Amino acid sequence: MLGPVQSQSVSPVFVGRATELETLNDALDRAAAGDPQALVIGGEAGVGKTRLVEEFTAAADRAGAVVALGGCVEIGADGLPFAPFSTALRALRRALPDELADAAAGQDEELARLLPELSDPALYRGTDRSDEEGMARLFELTARLLERVATGRTVVVALEDLHWADASTRHLLAYLFRTLRTGRLVVLATYRSDDIHRRHPLRPLLAELDRLRTVRRIEVGRLNRAEVGRQIAGILAAEPDPAQVDEIFERSDGNAFFVEELAVAAHEGCRTGLTDSLRDLLLVRVEGLPEAAQRVARIVAEGGSTVEHRLLAAVAGLAEDDLIEALRAAVNANILIAAPDGDGYRFRHSLVREAVGDDLLPGERSRLNRRYAQALEADPTLVPADERAMRLASYWYHAHDPAKALPAVLDASVTARRRHAHSERLRLLERAMELWDSAPEDIRATLRPVDYTEVYPPCGCDPATTPLRYLDLMAEAAVAGRLCGERERALKIAKRALHLLEDENDPLRAAWFWVQRSRLVQAQARGDGWKELGTAQDLVRGLPPSEVHAEVLATVANWSMLRAPGPDAMSAAERAVEYARMVGAEDIELNARLTLGGLMVDAGDIEAGLAQMYEVRDEVLARGLTAVVGRSHVNLPSVLEGIGRSGDAVGILREGLRLTQEMGLRYSEAWIWANLAETLISLGRWDEAAQAAVNAQRTGQSAKPHGGGSNSLACLALARGELAEAARHLGTARASYGTHDPMPQTNLPMSFLTLGIAAAEGRLLDARAETDRVLSAGFPPGTQRYAWPLLLAAAVVESDARAHAPAQQDRSAFLERLCEATRKLTTGAPLWLAYEKWTRAELARAENRDTPDTWSDVITAFEALERPYDLARVRHRLAEALLAIGGEDERARATELLRLTRATAVHLGARPLADATTHLAQRARLPLTAAPPPTDPADSLGLTTRERDVLRLVSAGRTNRQIAGELFISPKTASVHVSNILGKLGVSGRGEAAAVAHRMGLFPAETLRSGTSG
Repeated sequence: MLGPVQSQSVSPVFVGRATELETLNDALDRAAAGDPQALVIGGEAGVGKTRLVEEFTAAADRAGAVVALGGCVEIGADGLPFAPFSTALRALRRALPDELADAAAGQDEELARLLPELSDPALYRGTDRSDEEGMARLFELTARLLERVATGRTVVVALEDLHWADASTRHLLAYLFRTLRTGRLVVLATYRSDDIHRRHPLRPLLAELDRLRTVRRIEVGRLNRAEVGRQIAGILAAEPDPAQVDEIFERSDGNAFFVEELAVAAHEGCRTGLTDSLRDLLLVRVEGLPEAAQRVARIVAEGGSTVEHRLLAAVAGLAEDDLIEALRAAVNANILIAAPDGDGYRFRHSLVREAVGDDLLPGERSRLNRRYAQALEADPTLVPADERAMRLASYWYHAHDPAKALPAVLDASVTARRRHAHSERLRLLERAMELWDSAPEDIRATLRPVDYTEVYPPCGCDPATTPLRYLDLMAEAAVAGRLCGERERALKIAKRALHLLEDENDPLRAAWFWVQRSRLVQAQARGDGWKELGTAQDLVRGLPPSEVHAEVLATVANWSMLRAPGPDAMSAAERAVEYARMVGAEDIELNARLTLGGLMVDAGDIEAGLAQMYEVRDEVLARGLTAVVGRSHVNLPSVLEGIGRSGDAVGILREGLRLTQEMGLRYSEAWIWANLAETLISLGRWDEAAQAAVNAQRTGQSAKPHGGGSNSLACLALARGELAEAARHLGTARASYGTHDPMPQTNLPMSFLTLGIAAAEGRLLDARAETDRVLSAGFPPGTQRYAWPLLLAAAVVESDARAHAPAQQDRSAFLERLCEATRKLTTGAPLWLAYEKWTRAELARAENRDTPDTWSDVITAFEALERPYDLARVRHRLAEALLAIGGEDERARATELLRLTRATAVHLGARPLADATTHLAQRARLPLTAAPPPTDPADSLGLTTRERDVLRLVSAGRTNRQIAGELFISPKTASVHVSNILGKLGVSGRGEAAAVAHRMGLFPAETLRSGTSG
């Protein structure tokens, strides 16, 4: 290896960039204060992005920050998956070994996909099936790792050359920029802006980052003439001639790299550089090297962004001394530089590398790639182990040797899957499909299924002896496309595969591809996927048990549980469990048992269904089955909430949050937050529920948990009387759920909100129309947890509108429809039974036939549940019914009920309920707070509280009938009270009684006026 060599063409003086440095230093200061920073630096090639980053990171290092650099590695036209992150994490591990180990503790095996040094790679190579949340989990764990490492000191992670980044690196960077919330961390990335054409894969990421307010963009511009003059002076160590400055400034147009090259060319007397093309200028100094040095430069140009010394030696074939001399000449000329880790070489600037590479002849390029591949096959230790498969595949592919390239590409696709680099896996598999026909038959015959795609059965009975087929590649590619978000490409591959299968009698493989199509159709919002699933189910019907058969049945059962629960779904789930057990498909079995347990609860077999789900939860925790942990902690508490066991649900949800956050299961975490919000609303912990709903919206990228969070926020806003907010959140929920895949668990709650908002705004006929639409569609079996709240809301609307004239048209028939729907719904859980009693009570009230006993029965049902808001509402109804009867005992009981109701409403912020309670108490003249010691003159007359109320109304000129209506008593009772008052006052008529009251000042004038105006 060479020692350090003095660079002569790089200016020792850093020129300009004051504004850019100020922005970077401000980000460093903010990060040091605990506010993580994200920056993207763009600029054309050679403008000085790398020098800017070098100056900033040097200053950060002097300030005590830990700097971790990573560059996107290009091999030919290929980028290594996660290469810049792997390099940066290695740098962090060298600088902070203990801190990184502590931060990765417990997740070493997963994080080893990025940094193999953390764990034995063999530990994660045994996973055959693709993990739906695998990539998201890796991203989340990486974000948390960086946040933890940056807890105690400032960390700067700088990723260069993003324009070469592979798709997985781009996705991980976007994830970090979206989710970093804590830590003394700066993450910055650079890219070459002049390379970003309309179809460049980096362009969508840049557009997304522009929408993130947390990401700052820095555009590095060209130097002005004065800055160019200072740069030339630094390079030449002397004040340049003004004419020379003008000439170089005009020729370079302020590009810092070209200024350097032109200044050196002029200094060395190479005037051709000022007139020839810039590409020729870049080649001038290369062509001035000795022949051996030029040859080495060409080899390095084709080897990738960086070439290891031992690999270069193997490919160059030069004697050690000759190689060292050639390298020294290239380094002294500032064409090559030592790699940052000191183990290889790279071009000082990528523009020079590209110029040298472009100057290679096609045959020369293929020959160099072949030599790289042959050297690497002969000695795999020439490159880092985590890069070996990818680089070998790239070298053989660009050597245009299908016989060698096809096996290498397939091996690299396995490596990509194990790292959750599904975008690169898809690219490699498509490359394998491209090579398939070109590869010799005898080579294809030696290939075996190198990776298993979920439950796809490799073509042939025995994968160990049956050759790989083109369909197997298509299956791999379809899954890779689905997992990396390239769903349109995956859908096209699945369609092509099914077209090929039309000529073959292969129902299992066809069924597998139809399941893939179903998932992709749903993900692309093109339908609910049932047509495709139905086709798959028909294909496997009558076939012996297999993993595909079990998977089809489990998928059908889960689809039906969410959209059309009933006997068919139950049967599919039972058979899925049976078949999965027979073929040893553990994850399919556990997921099918979860589905089966939920269906059993919906069907009324509550305890047996819950036992099934609890067993699955305990098993996945005991076995550490990450793929099922999330779903078990989503579905079980959801079912518990649906039957009214909210207290049990909240504990499991909290545990689920801990587990999913530890495991990086962001998708499952988002669902748990959404379910937690719903449960906390039931428990009367509304402020916590609002925060949980917001977390559901912020966590992950899935639309449906986001819609669940919006739905809960809409429910809270409606209960609190914030109708505009409720309507806004409902609109967000509708947009999140879409219209392509209707489900009762989303549609019925949205109808509940639509109905409630319309009623609260006084649009009673609109509320009735929404109810009519839902009743016409009917409630599918097993949807009672969503149907009961909606039926109740409709009954409340009709109950409250009993005296509303516009609502009277067709009212009797509509009430009968509500009664009929109520009779049909299941009441197998205490919560459902409570809802049934409440709904019937509201319907009785709508027809003026409710009694205190009616509402007492409802209160008894809700007192056994953990639903303080619902209990407060039915207490209000009972108080109203008691006041309609009158009597001292009834009024005393109503007072206590209203006090309890108002206390709950105020605590929750349920303003409509609080206002209704206050209004009812005022109408009935009931105190909602404890009365002060009596100082009333009426006490000397021996009047009861009720007699005092009657005397006040007599003094105001009310008749007995008017008094009865005001005080919720009968006219006869009012007459008895008046007679008793006359006797106690010793007067003979109402006028004299009023005069006595006036003389004693029992009722101030304003009170009487207020009473009269009522």
